[in-house]
Amino acid sequence: MTAAALSIPRLLIAGTQSGVGKSSITLALVAALRQRGLAVQTYKVGPDYLDPGHLARVSGRPCYNLDSWMSSHDYLRDLLVRTGCDADICLVEGVMGLFDGSSSHSLSGSSAEIAALLDIPVALVVNSHGMARSVAALVNGYHHFEDRVRLAGVIANRCGSLRHAELLAEALEAAGLPGLLGSIPRDGLPQLSSRHLGLVSADEQTLSDDLIAQLASAAETSLDLDQLLEKAHMAGPLSGSTSLGRNSAEGRRVRLGVARDAAFQFYYADLFNQLKVRGCEPIFFSPLTDTYLPADLDGLYLGGGYPEVYAGQLADNHGMLADIRKFCAAGKPVYAECGGLIYLTLGVEYEQHRYSLVGEIPTWTRMLDKRKTLGYVTAELTADSLFGDASTCFRGHEFHYSELIQEPTGAGGWQAVYRLTQNRGGQIRPEGYQRGNVLASYAHLNLASHPGALDMFIARLRDSEAVSD
Repeated sequence: MTAAALSIPRLLIAGTQSGVGKSSITLALVAALRQRGLAVQTYKVGPDYLDPGHLARVSGRPCYNLDSWMSSHDYLRDLLVRTGCDADICLVEGVMGLFDGSSSHSLSGSSAEIAALLDIPVALVVNSHGMARSVAALVNGYHHFEDRVRLAGVIANRCGSLRHAELLAEALEAAGLPGLLGSIPRDGLPQLSSRHLGLVSADEQTLSDDLIAQLASAAETSLDLDQLLEKAHMAGPLSGSTSLGRNSAEGRRVRLGVARDAAFQFYYADLFNQLKVRGCEPIFFSPLTDTYLPADLDGLYLGGGYPEVYAGQLADNHGMLADIRKFCAAGKPVYAECGGLIYLTLGVEYEQHRYSLVGEIPTWTRMLDKRKTLGYVTAELTADSLFGDASTCFRGHEFHYSELIQEPTGAGGWQAVYRLTQNRGGQIRPEGYQRGNVLASYAHLNLASHPGALDMFIARLRDSEAVSD
């Protein structure tokens, strides 16, 4: 493994709280820097899938999640060094408020922890509406709250006027605080649609070239890009591995069918890199538009997304449904997360309609008006499974507005193989539904940072040749 200490210009765009505009501002900054001809590598703090889709679209490069609760610190350092070493700048979008995470008494799982761990200067986004000198009191608290977190400056969003921006800058300077890096007027950024917790996915609302140009123009007009770049270059050298590690592709290469379209698109980008180095090639297909599965697959991965929104189209694609039923019956590995779980059930109840789907898991799913679950979870295997032996533990995340109408366990050989513990509250319940080589769960597991789990999964894929038709 190649280790190096590299100078990687990097900046984290964080907010004082959720809803201050950090997503739109990060997109605008990426668009403006790309317009200047820079290669911009993007990252998202936390487990979110939606913002990374937009960041990938605007940057033209995969966006990677930096989640310090689900991944080891060493893995995150290597990930940033490996994926950012060839970029002109690395931009990290924060999550919630700067210090909000998985704990109320530590940096755990927060944007601040990522900033401290990876020595990333922070540009703090503040809602400046109705505020003048008070901005200094607010920023003073964030600036001095944790010694390990270094503020590079402040971005004032929803600013009233040029004079308002001058007052904010004067207040920060008089208090000896990090200065103003830009001020964005109210309604100074194009509006982006939202669903549930964050933006709609990039496949649902494709960011047009015109919209990206509007974002770039807003950043050029309202942000001091030269100063932002200067702050990013002040980040110190970062040590980490520049390679994916030892190529462990022993034996035949395998083909993993991955559902990816508007209905299924929630995947962590680094997982595919880790699979490839182990001799597993992701083969993308669309359950919406493809009539049949790709040929010669050794396994299936049905990720999360919004299958309920496209339930009618999925239900009408009889050829694909039949092919997936046949694949499950063949005994080859099939792994489904959240939306993929919904797809494998008898069907989904959505907006007073019932749509029949694969029917592998003997229960219906229903969509709810309110969120069912949101938060980090630990999954301990209670039986041998696709990714490990009994007692193996994984960290993951749940976020869904649906529920199974009845537990499938006990019907036709289905069993729950996860002992799922919620990080907040500590509630424990059986989950992770398995029969044979089919495993489905609402939990999105972070698998890329678990090499042993990936090795076992790929070994299962190679063994699938013995059970194929």
